[in-house]
Amino acid sequence: MNKVTLKYELDLDFVLIAITCSLKDYRLCYFINKVSGLRLSKIEDHEIWMPPPVEKAYFSRYADFPEISETEYYLLANRAADGGFLISEMRHSDYFLLIRNFIDDEDLMALQNHIADIPDVVVASEISPQKLKSKENLIF
Repeated sequence: MNKVTLKYELDLDFVLIAITCSLKDYRLCYFINKVSGLRLSKIEDHEIWMPPPVEKAYFSRYADFPEISETEYYLLANRAADGGFLISEMRHSDYFLLIRNFIDDEDLMALQNHIADIPDVVVASEISPQKLKSKENLIF
């Protein structure tokens, strides 16, 4: 009898910027909106299943869907209110800016520099989602 194996790969077609800062999510969102021209606003929290004892974890999420382009921007908290990390191997990062359908490298660098220039932001750096162990937590 032949054995059929199903293999799949996650489609990680987005840009990910890791942000380390001491700001609360709503303050960071305000400053990103101010320096970049985005209009990030609060949407439903991102829910993922975690190993016990936590079970479910909820991560704060903000989004912007500009009408002039197909680009989607999401600001995700890396820490849940009740413990746990969205991306456990990136514990030093407080937030992730996830950008879908983004094609211009110059605009990406400008956005990254604007975020890095926010007073309480320690670092804002682009990371490769393919290299993350818990990359499936970024799919929603």
